[in-house]
Amino acid sequence: MRRNLIWPILGCALTATPALAQDIALKPIAEARLRYETVDQAGLPDDAEALTIRVRSGVQASSGPLTAIVEAQGTLALVGDYYDGLHGAATRPLIADPQDIALYRAELQYRAKGIALTVGRQSIAFDDERFVGAVPFRDNSQTFDAARMEWTGVKGLKADLTYAWRVNTVWGIDGTGGRPRSIGGNNVLGNLSYASPVGTVTGFAYLVDQDEALVQGFRLSSQTYGASLAGARPLGKGVKLSYQLSYATQSAYDRNPNRYRADYYLIDGALEVHALKLGAGYEVLGADKGVALTSFQTPIATGFKFQGWADKFLTTPPDGVRDLYGSVGYGWKQAGPFRGLALQAVYHRFASDRLVRLYGDEIDLLATAKLGKTSLSARYADYQAQGFATDTSKFWLQLDWSL
Repeated sequence: MRRNLIWPILGCALTATPALAQDIALKPIAEARLRYETVDQAGLPDDAEALTIRVRSGVQASSGPLTAIVEAQGTLALVGDYYDGLHGAATRPLIADPQDIALYRAELQYRAKGIALTVGRQSIAFDDERFVGAVPFRDNSQTFDAARMEWTGVKGLKADLTYAWRVNTVWGIDGTGGRPRSIGGNNVLGNLSYASPVGTVTGFAYLVDQDEALVQGFRLSSQTYGASLAGARPLGKGVKLSYQLSYATQSAYDRNPNRYRADYYLIDGALEVHALKLGAGYEVLGADKGVALTSFQTPIATGFKFQGWADKFLTTPPDGVRDLYGSVGYGWKQAGPFRGLALQAVYHRFASDRLVRLYGDEIDLLATAKLGKTSLSARYADYQAQGFATDTSKFWLQLDWSL
């Protein structure tokens, strides 16, 4: 039943245009990533050290309104002194980059005025990826076997609707048990946004069906409904204020045996003064009754972007989490041979939502730059536990190249 949805979309795409009689334009796809990561985590006898290389290659073929993309990827551990979640000794900290070889994308897209239809294995990211994302930081990024429709037939208005019957996880070809290669389910993901004078107003509904018994016994299946406002306003020459407000409510969905309701809140603002950027925010993933997996969960989000890079809150604790954070950054358009050089520091103070207990603090540091077609970054995270998890420090050096 899930895959039968493909054929009406393909039929519309193929019969609505004489594209097959037109010339086919081919575009190669190639990119590579080299990353060194080390983790020191209290309570484990050994540190983790990984040097991984990821390569992707493929081709994009376009003819009129039709575009087909096929892209493969492979991940190899050059230094494998770490626990990848599937292999290695669990006496070392987790680095979720197992070796892998896979079909990364295989999609067909039809585009016409005001509409885009995409079917197949694809990368999907909604808004800032807080609820639905591609997890691009991990070597084996998350993809969806899905049918997606994007409609922009009215100026300023966009409807984005996806039906996904499978989520392909970061665990790759050896994924098994509670960390499977993929997770089946009837996922319905949609949002409707409007570009208003004060910012983009978005209403969203995400029905997440994690329909695998070994994945938390179906307890990650949820229905989330909410709205957000995101915008920016110039305050003068070289000065800009940006802001974001968001609210959502979540409850159990499909076969989830838990009965709960948890809320989500976000208040975020940033002030840019020429090359200097100051930011602050408060994000709450709420709790219900203090039972595991009855707090606000985001299992298909790009979790690494939020609540610190030490990854202590990828699964929301039973009592929820409150994240009070502030950031400062500075950038240069050109610095010697480098373009887009930027420095950033972020401070997080974590507490529980229910009973309001202190969890810990985290400092995150980031330096990025571009040299030709290569992006370079150095990143550091230091989490100091005061009531949740354990002290953890992480360091990354990364090179990304794309054709």
